[in-house]
Amino acid sequence: MRVPSHDRIILGIDPGTNIMGYGAIQIIGKEPCFMDMGIVDMRKEKDPYKILKTIFNQTILMIERFKPDELAIEAPFYGKNIQSMLKLGRAQGVAISAALSRDIPFLNMPRAK
Repeated sequence: MRVPSHDRIILGIDPGTNIMGYGAIQIIGKEPCFMDMGIVDMRKEKDPYKILKTIFNQTILMIERFKPDELAIEAPFYGKNIQSMLKLGRAQGVAISAALSRDIPFLNMPRAK
């Protein structure tokens, strides 16, 4: 007997302090269906704390728009230096905090090669 798969929506986020990428898919049965993808461009903002606020707010807006069942967030694995890694870690943490504030479970995904 075949057990039906749970249909769900997954929001994926590639955190960054200059550009944050996102994509949303819906899984129907076992088939992924494209919903949307895009970027949040923050290159004009110089205040690092306003950038973190933008990441949080934009993640909340995406959660409200797509109503995901789970969030997949890319884990940073490489930086030019320790300061770059700290910035990426903060960006990731803010996006995770936004998901947690809406009770959305998340997965850390390794960076695609």
